[in-house]
Order: sequence, then structure tokens, then C-alpha cells
Amino acid sequence: MAGFKKIAAILVLALISVADLQGQKQAYFVDGYHGGVYGHYPLWVTTFMLDQLEAQPSWRIGLEIEPETWDTVKVKDPAGYARMKEWAKDPRLDFTNPTYAQPYLYNISGESIIRQFAYGLAKYHSHFPEINFTTYAVEEPCFTTSLPQILRQFGFQYAVLKSPNTCWGGYIRAHGGQFLNWEGPDGTAILTVPRYANEAFEKNSTWQTTAWANTEDYWKSCYEAGIMNPVGMCYQDAGWKNGPWMGTGEQVKNEVRYSTWTEYFRSVPAGRAVSSWKMGQEDILVNLMWGSQVLQRIAQQVRQAENKILQAEKIGAMAFMDHGFVPDGKRLDEAWRTLMMAQHHDSWIVPYNKLHQDQTWAQAIEKWTNNTLNIADQLIQQANASYASSTRSINAELGYIRVYNTLARHRKEWVQVILPKHMVGATVWTGKQQVLPAHCYQTDRGKVVEFEAEVKGFGYATYQLKPARPIKPGQSKSRERRKIVRFDTEGNCILENELYKILLDKKQGGTIKSLIAKYANHKEFAAQDGGYRMGEIAGHFYEQEKFYSSKESPVAFTIVQDDGLKTTVEVKGNINGHPFVQLLSLVAGQQRIDMDLTIDWKGNVGIGEYKQQKKWTDNRRAFTDDRYKLKVMFPSTLKQGKIAKNAPFDVTESSLEDTFFGQWDQIKNNVVLNWVDLYDENSQYGLAVLTDHTGSYVHGKAYPLSLTAQYSGLGLWGMDYKITGPLHMRYALIPHEKNWNTARIADRSNAWNEPLLAFYHPHLELSDRQLITISDNNLEISALLLDQGRLSLRLFNTGNKQAASSVAINSPAASLQEVLLNGEQKGNIPLSSVDDRRKAFVVQLPKFGIRTFQINK
Repeated sequence: MAGFKKIAAILVLALISVADLQGQKQAYFVDGYHGGVYGHYPLWVTTFMLDQLEAQPSWRIGLEIEPETWDTVKVKDPAGYARMKEWAKDPRLDFTNPTYAQPYLYNISGESIIRQFAYGLAKYHSHFPEINFTTYAVEEPCFTTSLPQILRQFGFQYAVLKSPNTCWGGYIRAHGGQFLNWEGPDGTAILTVPRYANEAFEKNSTWQTTAWANTEDYWKSCYEAGIMNPVGMCYQDAGWKNGPWMGTGEQVKNEVRYSTWTEYFRSVPAGRAVSSWKMGQEDILVNLMWGSQVLQRIAQQVRQAENKILQAEKIGAMAFMDHGFVPDGKRLDEAWRTLMMAQHHDSWIVPYNKLHQDQTWAQAIEKWTNNTLNIADQLIQQANASYASSTRSINAELGYIRVYNTLARHRKEWVQVILPKHMVGATVWTGKQQVLPAHCYQTDRGKVVEFEAEVKGFGYATYQLKPARPIKPGQSKSRERRKIVRFDTEGNCILENELYKILLDKKQGGTIKSLIAKYANHKEFAAQDGGYRMGEIAGHFYEQEKFYSSKESPVAFTIVQDDGLKTTVEVKGNINGHPFVQLLSLVAGQQRIDMDLTIDWKGNVGIGEYKQQKKWTDNRRAFTDDRYKLKVMFPSTLKQGKIAKNAPFDVTESSLEDTFFGQWDQIKNNVVLNWVDLYDENSQYGLAVLTDHTGSYVHGKAYPLSLTAQYSGLGLWGMDYKITGPLHMRYALIPHEKNWNTARIADRSNAWNEPLLAFYHPHLELSDRQLITISDNNLEISALLLDQGRLSLRLFNTGNKQAASSVAINSPAASLQEVLLNGEQKGNIPLSSVDDRRKAFVVQLPKFGIRTFQINK
């Protein structure tokens, strides 16, 4: 009984304490450090931080330190490292961001984000096994809308949307009070401290909010807003010698208390009525040097490496499912490591900064991504070669071609394969002994055969090469070969196949005068009126104080290929005297119109709104309003169009009236990751634009959808973002019916990023296989890889409402478990037999949800 009374008394005191805390005013401040061996982390700082913690018992710190930093500290400061291992167990020290290279997140793929957390956590736990990552908090705006489900699956309980002292590249929209439930696009929520609605920008600053110094004015404004326990924050750069940011003892007012983020969440009651906020991508108000040549190249290099490494994983998994091939996991880890480093936030915001004495971030990124590409290519070649070694030698007249499809959808696409030097020519035959339309030609790389391959979802198809010979009736699957390019009396170029009729205007820069989609009720998509032309390249050359456009000069057309199957037309022109070459390609049966643009700049010309001066702290900025940058423009007949754009594991349907802004404190999110779509709900037609790199787009009520192509001039920190060589970018157009989801724009973008991969084999089994079959077209295979001897399959619902879908595995599977991203098992999933080899299971994913499954053989 005495024990019961004691427990009751403790509970009463606890309730009284909570009631007091809820009724009293108490301001908090979260101090800490940000950086790392790549960002900034001098070796003395470990000992400095720990000495300060020991000397100041009231101080607490949060740490956002790059995981690889501890490898260096362990070797070069073993005493400091040993102390840190002990301090890591102390609640006064809170680790808040384990990502491998502290990326911005919104600018990379969803799968890359998962690997940033997974590899970062593994590295951290190799040094500090006892620590738990409970709260996600960062110094820079490293956020994206899908973070709640990613964080929760990695075991995080809380998140912070503040970045008060480093808002150069952007900030989160001010919203809400003391707490809110941040809800992701899939419905997952996480308890969050937002940037308060009253958390204004610091006066005379273009990188801070008022929470950075936690002044009396700041927390008094919070009290007036009903926030009784306001919290400020400053993650100092590692290497700053300030120590406790607000001082100690008498320097800290009684009203303010140091806290870690985790301590704050656990000591300040959230209360019952915490409002939810479904934060959209357009609430992440971010802006980088979009259009600058250095950032454009970085984004292209990262995109290319992201695409290739995922294909390497998937093809390795295919070979494992098919015949037990085991990919080189250590090589794959190294490929991910260098890709993740290229995704470091400093890579994107300070590319000209010196990473080491001998190279800038931009130079390091080129090396890192090249390493990722080289390893990924090697892993793909090894997995592909394992098929030949796993089967008995089968004699072929000329050999075989195997084509891999790393996506879940059935695909028919053109592929190119380099043939052996001795081969003069060949025909391509299916396993059913039907000959396919093919095109053989000589290139600098050697003899190439090009044909339309057909492969079921997530699998491969095999084709046989034979010498050219007479074709018997019923053997040919060839299309009617007819030329689709012609010219009218004015020299305009007309391309017409079964899907399109396109007219390119010779006098007006080769712009698209007409774009008729036959499959969409012969709808005309190119604007026929107004001052802009589809495909126009235009921008403001501020040294001449004038807008120039490609439509101002005539062009020359050259037919590169036109065999009735694939057609490419070269357009040569100039803009303000700078020559450009644009390739337009149509493929039989393909809705996507591929474009490849190169501008051979004659020197470093200024392009943008005006010539920015050295005042890099000015609120007004020349590099923000993309209307003035060089753009590729797509004026269309879609008069009431609304914008949709993808983000990592999300699609945002825009609420912006326009994307125009010219000041740091007026940022609008105009980021395009993979694609942006303009849809007219009245006419039920849309136009999607795919891009080969993360950048920005332009759009407004009286301004056509455009892609940013080039900026040249001063930018962040007064750095001169010069033109140093030719511009090269690829993009694609997809006119369509219905909205982006019905038109499967996400699928088409995935197919553009993960093309069919084809390889020649002298000996191979003539077989086709589909290794994963998914009944729902909205589910995509985000990843499939061999993880510690077991297959790990991750699915993503690209946009359908939650529904049951069947997934069949065409490989031995003894059992199946759903697991969280941190490896925690959620439970066994029942498997049913489809036939002697295939097992199936049912999965339910919410819209934009991700789920991971372990397949045990």
C-alpha cells in the first residue's frame, strides 16, 4: 500500500508539473554544430565542444555532422574520438541528421534520399552503436514533402522545419504555432516544430529568421501568438569558436533555457489539439543558381549517375533471381558513396568553393559521378555476362542480343547494340522466329544495329541475329518503311508519322509552328497566336539590354535519319549570333518527342534580368526571375492550364498564379525535378515536359510554360557564374489526353531515365523472362537489390488511390516479410502459388506510399 501511495504521489506531482509548464512561459534555445570533413570540421573542434560541455552544465548541443567525419577524427584525433564515444551516450548531446552528405533532398530522387539515410545511419552506428536518431533537424533547408514517411520508417519520432541561420538557399513557409503534425503526401504524420507563423525574417539580412538569436523580441512575439514555450535555434558552423551561442550564467536570461531538440519535444507537452499541416512542395521556398552552367552540369551528372546505379542494382537482382548470381556489394556501396557525396548541399550552393586545395566542389562532383558511372557500368556488364556463363553454349549463326527492362511496365522501345567488328550486317529475329524491322549502320564506335525491342515488365527478352536472307511469308513483323520527312515550298520541315504531324518553321528559328497529335483527336498543341513560338529559345542579354530569340533568324534543316521507324532532324540556327544545333527525334509508336539542344557560346555573355553588382547581401537579386534567363518556351493551345510537377515520392499540383519573383524574401518554388505538366481541365488535354536535370521552370497566366536553360552573371556570395563552354541539355515533350496520372507521365519519365539496356552475346539461351509482375499500373519498382543475401523489393504508388494489387515473383521464394527502411520487420506476408515457379502476394499502398519487402529464397 505504501508503494502504491508513493507512485500516486509521483503521478500527481508529474501532472502538476505538466500543468504548470503548460500555463507558464518558458523560452528555449537549441544550440549546436553543423558541418563535416567535406563541409567544414577542423580537428580541434571535437575537443573544443566537449570541453565546453563539461565546463557549462546548462549547455546542450545538437550535432549535424557528416558521418565520414568520424573516420577522420578516429585516426587524427584518437583522444577526442574516445571522449566523443562516451559523450554520445549523454542526453545533453543530440545527433539530428545522419544523412551521408547532408543533401537538400528536394533536388534528388526519392531512392537517393533513402540511401542517404541508410548509409549515413550505418556509418554513424559503426562509430557510436548506442545512439538513437530521434529528431530530424538541420542547418540548411534540407527538406522535401515525402520526409514524414521516410523519417518514421527510419525510426525518427520528431522533425524540425526551422533553419534560422542559414536560409541563403531558401526556407520553409512560416506556418502554425508551437507544434504541428507534418503530414506527408501518403498520409504519414510526424510531430514537428515549424517555422512559426510569427517567425519573421531578420531585418537587414538575407539568410536569417528571427529565431536564430532567440532575442527578447522574438520570444515575446511568440507569447503574443499564444506560443508559451517558444524555441530558437542556431546550428553553428563547426569551427566557430563561440561556444555556447547565447553565453552562460548571467548572460542567459532566466526566461531562456538551453535544450536539445529531443529534450524539447519530450519535456514540452504538445497537448491534444495539435493541428495537421499537409505541407506541399510549394511551401518549401527554395532557390539555387538555376540556369548557371556549373549547376546545370552538376545536376545532369547527378541525374545520370542516379539512373545508372539503380539499373545496375536491378539487373544484378535479376541475375540473382534467374541463376543465383551475386553482385559485388562492396563495389555497389562505393558507387553509392561517391554519388551521395555529389549530392552534398555544398555541391549545389557553393560549387566554386574549394573542397580541397587542388579542386572545387564542381571538379570533385565530376570525379565522383564518373566513378559511380564506371562502377555501375562494370556491375551491369558482370551481371549480363553471368547469363552467358550460366547456360550451356548454344551455337548461333551470328549471335544474340539480350534486352533488359528494369521497370515494372511492359515496354516497346528502340535499342542500339554495337556488333562485333567482323560482322557485315544482320537481321534481328524473335524467339518465335519472326524478323523485326532493324537498321544497321556504321558509327565511330563500330557497326550498330538498331531495332524496336519488346520486353515485359521487369525482365528480359532475347533476340537472335541471322544473316540477311529472303523472308518467308508470316515471318516478318516489319512496318511499312516510308519517309516521314518532307519540305514545303517555303522550306519548312514537315514530319508526319502515325502519331504526329509537326511543322518546323524555317524562317522563325525552326520553331514548332504546328504540333498535331493524331492519337488525341488530331488536337493542335502549338500556339497559333501570341508573341511566342513553341520551341523558341529566348532570353535577356543584359549587356545589350535586349531580349533575343532564336525565332529572329532562319535555320537550316538536315535529315539525320528517316527510315520510317526512327526519324531525327537537325536544326541549325543562331540566337544573337551564337550558333545552336537542335535535334528533334520521333520514333514509330512512341508519344515522346525527344529534343537535344546544344548552343556553342561565343564567349561569356551576360544573360539575366540585369548585371548584378558585388552586393551579394542585397534582397533584390538578378538571378531569381527566370523570365529573363535563357529559356526553351512551349506556348500551347492549353489556355486554362494548371501545373503539376513531380518531387521525390510525390507530385505537386501547383497553386501558384505565376513563378515570378525577384527578391530573397519572396521566393516561389519553381523547381522541376524530372517533369512538369500543363493540363487544361476544360479541354482535357495536357502537355508534359521532361528534363535531364533538376532545374527550374517558368509559367504564368500570360506566360507560356518554359524550361530554364542558361543564366550568366554574378550570383550567391558575389561569385561570377560564367559561361565556360557550350550549353547542352536534353528535354522531351509529351502531348496527352486527360491529366498527368491518367496519361502515365510518371511512367514515361521513368522510361526516359531508365531506358531498355541491350547487349550482344555470341552464345546465349534464346529465352524471355518476366521476374516481377505487378497487376496495378500505378505501382512502380523503386528498387530491387540484393541486401545481405536477401532480395529487397521496394514499391512506390505513383498516384492511384489505395487499392489491393497483386505482385508475382518469378523466382524461388520461401517467405516474405514487410520491413521498414531501418530493417525492422513489420510481419510476414502470405504467399500464394501461381504455378510451379511463381509466388504471389497482395499489397496495399496509399497514394505516394512506399513499402519494402524482403524475399527469402
